[in-house]
Amino acid sequence: MVKPFLRRFAPALVAVLGFAAPLQAETFVVQAQSIADYRPVFGTVESLRRAEARVRLAGTLVSLDVVEGDEVQAGQELARVVDDKLALELEAIDASLRALDAQAALARTELERIEELRRRGAVSVAQLDDARTNLDVVEQNRAARRAERAVLVQRQAEGAVLAPEAGRVLQVPVTEAMAVQPGETVAVIATRNFVLRTRLPERHARYLAVGDAVRIAARGMLSADSEGGSTGRIVKVYPELEAGRVVVDVEAPGLGDFFVGERIRLDVATGERPALVVPEAYLTQRFGVTFARLDGIGEVVVQPGQRLNAMVEVLAGLAAGDRLVPYGN
Repeated sequence: MVKPFLRRFAPALVAVLGFAAPLQAETFVVQAQSIADYRPVFGTVESLRRAEARVRLAGTLVSLDVVEGDEVQAGQELARVVDDKLALELEAIDASLRALDAQAALARTELERIEELRRRGAVSVAQLDDARTNLDVVEQNRAARRAERAVLVQRQAEGAVLAPEAGRVLQVPVTEAMAVQPGETVAVIATRNFVLRTRLPERHARYLAVGDAVRIAARGMLSADSEGGSTGRIVKVYPELEAGRVVVDVEAPGLGDFFVGERIRLDVATGERPALVVPEAYLTQRFGVTFARLDGIGEVVVQPGQRLNAMVEVLAGLAAGDRLVPYGN
């Protein structure tokens, strides 16, 4: 007698005691909307510029202080070239300067003697002019030899091979003890301005613009939707096609730690397309299968596509106008 009574009057008791029935879960109406049409491509980590440290002096490479992979600073000495003939030429010029110093001292003494004799009227003006000219010639010869010495010293200093810019050394095509000539490359340096360079079919060129966002997969991952992915932006669209493809540079954070030439998965937007997009809360996954709950019908299997922030594209299993009930309610 008691159980039938409770079963019959339970709603009334709930109302009298003040308990409220749970609210109906908010439904979501599936509608088609336009989303960015992302194309999966691979981008290659490349440097915007490559600088070459070149030899300026013919001679022998006596020291080489860098290897591939080293980080260098602008102006850092990478190698040194020595030309043994320059040292011998410097010794010859130094000896010539010592001789000219002696000649200059003698010419100055002679000039002082001639000036004293001229004051006494013992010599002519022509003799005084000759003494002055002799001293001037010796001093000019000494200045010329000093300039020649400065040139040789500068040539010796040019034996230092310096890094033209800061960056990472990619190639070192020489070894120590090699005979090198001016213009030969000692090291190829990738500057620190790294980008992801990708190529897309020319039919997508009209959709690409500087500043467009690009989704970047985490290092070693094959999907831009994977955890650890990031977002970059297009910084340059090259005006010349290469083999029917448009070349694009993408700026992204943290590329300095990557290998130059390493390939990274990118998703580049190439226009828009219609799609069915639903919030993640209206989908669940069990045993590798994704389900959605239709209002008044129950669960159906759906095929998810790309993730767009907190939304998920549904490729199959739903139609426009379907009403979904969220999970967890």
